[in-house]
This record gives sequence, structure tokens and C-alpha cells, in this order.
Amino acid sequence: MTGTAGEQARKAAEGLAYSSGFGNEHSSEAVPGALPVGRNSPQRAPYGLYAEQLSGSAFTEPRHQNRRSWLYRIRPSAAHPPFARANRGEIRSAPFTECLPDPNRMRWDPLPEPADPTDFVDGLWTLGGNGDATQRTGMAVHLYHANASMERRVFGDADGELLIVPERGGLLLRTEFGLLRAEPGHIALIPRGVRFRVELLDATARGYVCENYGRPFELPALGPIGANGLANPRDFLAPVAAYEDVEEPVEVVSKFCGHLWTATYDHSPLDVVAWHGTNVPYVYDLRRFNVIGSISYDHPDPSLFTVLTSPSDTPGLAGTDFVVFAPRWLVGEDTFRPPYFHRNVMTEYMGLIEGAYDAKAGGEGGFVPGGGSLHNMMSAHGPDRETFDRASAAELVPQKIDDGLAFMFETRWPITLTEQARDAAHRQRGYDDVWQGLQRHFRP
Repeated sequence: MTGTAGEQARKAAEGLAYSSGFGNEHSSEAVPGALPVGRNSPQRAPYGLYAEQLSGSAFTEPRHQNRRSWLYRIRPSAAHPPFARANRGEIRSAPFTECLPDPNRMRWDPLPEPADPTDFVDGLWTLGGNGDATQRTGMAVHLYHANASMERRVFGDADGELLIVPERGGLLLRTEFGLLRAEPGHIALIPRGVRFRVELLDATARGYVCENYGRPFELPALGPIGANGLANPRDFLAPVAAYEDVEEPVEVVSKFCGHLWTATYDHSPLDVVAWHGTNVPYVYDLRRFNVIGSISYDHPDPSLFTVLTSPSDTPGLAGTDFVVFAPRWLVGEDTFRPPYFHRNVMTEYMGLIEGAYDAKAGGEGGFVPGGGSLHNMMSAHGPDRETFDRASAAELVPQKIDDGLAFMFETRWPITLTEQARDAAHRQRGYDDVWQGLQRHFRP
């Protein structure tokens, strides 16, 4: 990342304004009067702009889950040259057929440092996934590592929405809807097909991406929790309109049915002057998650930490969940406080943003920020031996867990690895050893 590019990104990221509320009918205009009033597609849009609808759901889906936005832009999206196939680098897509689904537990160290220079798109590395991108089912787990901003380059994913989880280095996301700043501890949610550019706020950036092929993420139902708790809708921040009026070559990279396609436009597609709708990108600070937990006994199920969910056709069975293990108090009496040993019908990919996770030892060869673990469905897992010994003997006084921030992509189907993830040099070959030494204590 050049000093000039970094300085420009940091300056643009200072003091950004947002519109708050997940699922709201947002509206914004960068030029007063650019947003039509009382209609979506007037005969002549203000300022000579083009009216264009971006649909994130079928027209006839129920109103409460319908996603669409109206954009008022300098050029319509239809004004572009043909796309040509591009090298997809280390990006892969469902269906994943390079490897057999594997029941073994696996863990990886962080990605190695990227080659110089590498931007967000070139730095995407696919671990695996499930489903079929062409059928809009399933998900993929990607990681990214970058040391350069995207310059004269824009990316859009027609296959799914992107949940970006920064672990190292801040990001400035220039989207069709405006600007978002995402730092480690934040997540950014980019709807399917929305075009954006990633500029680095630090020398390097690293993190995780969940590509959701299925129904768009939504806030989970609260059920008996009541009207409040978990992720509060007002803490999700949408951008305000900020357009680029650039009449020069810009490369547009599109991910479509698992492959990358590229076209060189003669203008920037980030030229939306005004917009309104419900199909918008967001940024969310994970530290604002309102943790609900046990105040009597037992460790709650991890579903209680769900930030966002992509529902399936079976009530309560998510295509993909995004779960966060945020700072919280542990106070349960006569309770083994770390997560319990279990086998799960769901598949769990876990990553670490900062600090340590209370069920896994850190340090060299352990579970560290930027790394990840995969426990496919019905794979037995739980706290490692060191954590079990410590928690079994701990004095059960109130305890604050505030030295780590971990998350989980949970999915109804097994995650099949890519060859590059299976054979990666940074995969920990001795991961099973963390459960060795769990001795017999049974004394009838």
C-alpha cells in the first residue's frame, strides 16, 4: 500500500456519517433534491440521473423479507462492455468437489504473509464450503490477506452476500451506497451483487469472509428472550450516499457461478448519487452485542450468541449462522463453565479476532488470532485437556471473560475443503493431540 493511497483512505474514513437500523427503509442523497419524492421511476429523474432497481430477493417474496433498493446514478449498470473470464487465483466456489468431505477435526494457523502487492480480491483464499452457488444454497469460508488497496478496481459477487470479519488492519469499503469503515472487532455485510472497493487503512489487512449463497442474513428471532437482546437493530450502520464521478478506465471484477469475470469500464460504477431501500450494506461493532447467558447453572448453547442467521426451509435450522463469543460474565454455580463436550448436527468453523478463546489454549501451535478450526457435523469436540483441567479445578467466583473475541460460521451441511486448505503448510497436523491426556477419572 503506497503512503499516498493509505493517507487518502484514512482521510476518507475519518468521521463517516451513517444511517442506523438493520432492515430499515433507508434513504440518502449526496446532492440535495437528487432523490425523487413520491415515486421510484419518474419520467425524468432529477439532475439527469438514471433510476435503477437493485433486487436482493424475488419481487413476490413476503414484504417482511423482501430486499430491494432504488439507485439514482450517473450511468445505468447496463452501460458496460462484455465480461471475459479472469484468473480466479485462490478463490473457489460450491459445489466443492476437489476433496471428500472429511470427519476429522482440523485447525489452521493464520495465512502466510501475501506476495507484494496483493489487494483484497487477489488475497482471497478459499478454505471450503457446501451447497451450490448456482442453486443459491450453502456457503463458503474464505480468508483474506492484503497489503495493497484496490486501485481503479471494483468487485461484486453475484453468487452471494459477503460477511467480512477483519482480524488485522482496518478497511475502507467504498460501495455503490457510500462508504463504510470496518476495523478488527467489526463486521461488514455486503449484499449479493453490490459493487465495492476495499482500501486499506493500515499497511496490511487480514481476516475472514463468509460467502452466503442462501437467503440473506437477518436478525434471529428472540423468542422467550423478549423484545430486546443479542444484536440490536439500531447498532447496524448503513452508509450515506457518496458517489464517484470518474470518467476513466476502471476494472470491474464480477464473481459469477464460481468464476471471476472482468470488464474494463470507461467510468466508475460507484456513481450512485442518491438511493433508498432495504437492500443495503452494513457495518456492525461486535462489542455492542448484548450477551445473554446463564445466571444459575450450566453453559448456554452457542445459538444464544447468534448475531445473524440465514434461514433455511426448515424452521430453526439455519443455512448459515454467524455467532460471536463476546466479552461476558460467567457466574454459574456448580458449573463447568467453558463450552461443553459435544457432537453437533451442525458444522462449525471458528475463527479468532483477538486474544484467546476460553475453550482452547493459545500460543504457538494453538488457536491464535487469524487462525481457524473446523469441526464438521458429528465430529466430537470440546475443551482441550489443558482447559478441562483448569476449569474443573477453578474456584467458581464471578469471572469476566474480556480478553478475547471469537466467532463461528455455523452451517447445516458439512464443509468440504479445497485442496489448498487440505494440503496447506499452515494446517496444524497434530490438532487431535489437544485432547490427548484426557484421563479416566471414573471410580465406581
